[in-house]
Amino acid sequence: MKLLRTCLVAALAAPLSGVVALAAGGEFKTERATVRVSTLARGLEYPWSLAFLPDGRLLVTERPGRMRVIGSDGAVGPALGNVPGVVAQGQGGLLDVALDRRFAANRTIYFSYAEAGDGGAATAVARARLGPAALEDVQVIFRQAPKVRGGLHFGSRIVQGADGNLLVGLGERGQRELAQDLGTHFGKVVRIRPEGGAVADNPYVGRAGALPEIWTVGHRNIQGAAINPATGQLWTVEHGARGGDEINRPERGRNYGWPVITYGRDYSGLPIGEGSARPGMEQPLHYWDPSIAPSGMAFYGADAIPGWKGSLLIGSLKFGLLVRLELDGDRVRREERLLQGLRERIRDVRVGADGAVYLLTDNADGRVLKVEAVR
Repeated sequence: MKLLRTCLVAALAAPLSGVVALAAGGEFKTERATVRVSTLARGLEYPWSLAFLPDGRLLVTERPGRMRVIGSDGAVGPALGNVPGVVAQGQGGLLDVALDRRFAANRTIYFSYAEAGDGGAATAVARARLGPAALEDVQVIFRQAPKVRGGLHFGSRIVQGADGNLLVGLGERGQRELAQDLGTHFGKVVRIRPEGGAVADNPYVGRAGALPEIWTVGHRNIQGAAINPATGQLWTVEHGARGGDEINRPERGRNYGWPVITYGRDYSGLPIGEGSARPGMEQPLHYWDPSIAPSGMAFYGADAIPGWKGSLLIGSLKFGLLVRLELDGDRVRREERLLQGLRERIRDVRVGADGAVYLLTDNADGRVLKVEAVR
């Protein structure tokens, strides 16, 4: 508890002490670097996720249900064909996209989206081959169960582990009590094989009443996920309610508490659950109160912005900025809030092969932004 309080105090104090200024020409002076922000592409409708193709192009999803390829010069291509229909209501739509580790050989991608069905909608994951103008051989490899009505908390992010299996962070669809129910996929991280189906050594395989795809339980609405290159472990970031946004390191079979424990409160102001701790439930690595509404996240390991190397970068929807967290192993040492002059909702954060940081802005005329060091 002492460590968490220390992290929280640092998180709240750093934005006041750090020097973050918007200069002419899109330049921002930060504590460790001066960076320039430029628009690589625009005209995207609520873009949600991006992935880098080996040739330097970008594959981008738009929440209303389109997927496009953007050239390294920023040229926005036409919508790809054969993308499944999505439920583009509330927070639902076409969501994350990730390339297979062997994409250069097999052209395989994975993507998540809100899928309609009996009872309403839920998150689904599909795989396909990326063709010149369309997706090919589209196969749904996972369906969140059950489907319910409402437009909240679909998640989701997809990460492929070193073993080739997929880890998918899912929201609890606004059904908070079901985040603790092993008979649903709500509020879970699931671990599935690339062709679909539960991995044989998942923690709940063979347990009566439990869904075999489940890896961890007790999440609210996972919005960012990445593998820590220093350890090979999955990290996730999720929305709290009124406060209580969390960074977690989901480990096999563990319970991350929602809604039994949380550092947030209900939007009404009333408390949620039993408090902030309970035996058998994991504490977050870091949390925010008040909430920043975190989005995509990426570990920065490049040399192009030397002062940021080893940091964790997370977008903020609420404040329209980029958060840089300095790490000491699994401990968040301090926080710096960057690019505050942008004032645009940041939906995704990725690091390119060139060491630049690429951001998606979440609006009807969404942009791809490129953040690079000023030489």
